[in-house]
Amino acid sequence: MSESTPEAPYTTNNAGIPVESDEHSLTVGPDGPILLQDHYLIEKMAQFNRERVPERVVHAKGSGAYGFFEVTNDVSQFTKADLFQPGRRTEMLARFSTVAGEQGSPDSWRDPRGFALKFYTEHGNYDLVGNNTPVFFVRDTIKFQDFIRSQKRHPVTGLRDHDMQWDFWTLSPESAHQVTWLMGDRGIPRTYRHMNGYGSHTYMWVNAGGERFWVKYHFKTDQGIGFLTQDEADTLAGSDPDLHRRDLFESIASGDAPSWTLKVQIMPFEDAADYRFNPFDLTKVWPHGDYPLIDVGRMVLDRNPEDFFVHIEQAAFEPSNMVPGIGPSPDKMLLGRLFSYPDTHRYRIGPNYAQLPPNRPHAPVNSYAKDGPMRYTPSQASRPYAPNSYGGPAADVARFGDPAGWRSAGEMVREATLKHRDDDDWGQAGTMVREVLDDAQRDRLAGNIAGHLLDGVSTPVLQRALQYWRNVDKDLGDAVAKRTDAG
Repeated sequence: MSESTPEAPYTTNNAGIPVESDEHSLTVGPDGPILLQDHYLIEKMAQFNRERVPERVVHAKGSGAYGFFEVTNDVSQFTKADLFQPGRRTEMLARFSTVAGEQGSPDSWRDPRGFALKFYTEHGNYDLVGNNTPVFFVRDTIKFQDFIRSQKRHPVTGLRDHDMQWDFWTLSPESAHQVTWLMGDRGIPRTYRHMNGYGSHTYMWVNAGGERFWVKYHFKTDQGIGFLTQDEADTLAGSDPDLHRRDLFESIASGDAPSWTLKVQIMPFEDAADYRFNPFDLTKVWPHGDYPLIDVGRMVLDRNPEDFFVHIEQAAFEPSNMVPGIGPSPDKMLLGRLFSYPDTHRYRIGPNYAQLPPNRPHAPVNSYAKDGPMRYTPSQASRPYAPNSYGGPAADVARFGDPAGWRSAGEMVREATLKHRDDDDWGQAGTMVREVLDDAQRDRLAGNIAGHLLDGVSTPVLQRALQYWRNVDKDLGDAVAKRTDAG
């Protein structure tokens, strides 16, 4: 056993008690059986058996860092949210991830990337949980689980299965816009630093006077957009499967802190009712010609976590964390996530996950929550119920009693009628192909689609996929058909 010196700390167990050996179990004689009374050995084995928490069902493989967000433009006419006030600087945590892959999957798989942000504001944590694309595959949260399962592994073979993916996509035409993004250049970012981030959903902003606005978030990378070709990505999946995680850590460690510029689109509250398509549809973007980008501020990531598991694996982001001045919209996907995210955190890391270091607010917590496994900070309430006559906390109705909300009209329905003149599933995807992409990007898009379809997709699903792309753009569909020899 190595001798302890004043400079070197001695080993203890989890209760801080010095241990007698780092290397040898307690036995009867040098060759005898191990004794159950070696409580340090038992602690080490039991701790090891429990040192994994369940991985995230979605966004399992990722990385992240701490930094700050600083406001550079006055948008207080649109929101009273603390973190968006002029000159405000707010500490924050970011986590980037793939969507479908497991913990050990390669960073360079073709997949959307998660872009999750936690801002430690004066009024509690604000979480903005988005992706590196401004749209998504489905618009109704009841289909989310089905979508994710179609992107995961086949229940019989245990393998990723392109036929399952295309089967779901071609039976869900609302996916066309997002699949166009996915199969294009941005389907495989060069690094996490070289991709944009989007809130994707529509949110509500409320200003100090109670006026309401609809808002979309755009975090534009200051490093410039970069992507990997399919061949580059396939090679890197074998030679450096953790390249995005490695790149983010090493760039920050070397002093090359990545940054993003936040811009928002603002829609007056009244515009939504008769806008030309449903502005709360997660498969749609708002054209910048209708609602131009407005500068807000700059996000900088300049500090790596001291422990990956503590600060990144246990980080819990949830769209329901909305501070005063910010609220939800009627977006069905967003409303479903308000329940789903905190529910999965309670399952994965326990009911007191908000007390863990990455999730702990920097603002005071005056909650009536109590007890439960692994709780270590008691409630500050004098009695565990409200109202009580022994002194607070009490809701400050004068300051925070005007929740961000919208008026709803109509009966309960199971589907949305098309009440906006430009509501359809193919239009924006086709516009992207014809007006946003150049010839080289269109050629790579057709090649990526064809290569994906040729990898295990059955003939009936392939034929649906060709019609799917002809609905988006006939020339693109024909080009894919030619590359697949499928007519």
